[in-house]
Amino acid sequence: MPAKNPRLNIVIEEPIYKAIHDLSETNGISMSTVARDLIREALELREDTALAAFAETREKSLKKSKMLSHRQVWK
Repeated sequence: MPAKNPRLNIVIEEPIYKAIHDLSETNGISMSTVARDLIREALELREDTALAAFAETREKSLKKSKMLSHRQVWK
């Protein structure tokens, strides 16, 4: 029977393997679940970093004369 979700095989260094193993044992979940959650978290952090950089770029070009007040926004 085919797997519900796509599979990914990776090769990792021994210290990373041990860290994932320890987290797995501590939390009582599979190593696969730990790895999946860590990858998801890393991707979210990358996205946050990219969005922060984008916001910073936009903020530099912001003209105060074109800004709306809190009251104007929430009318």
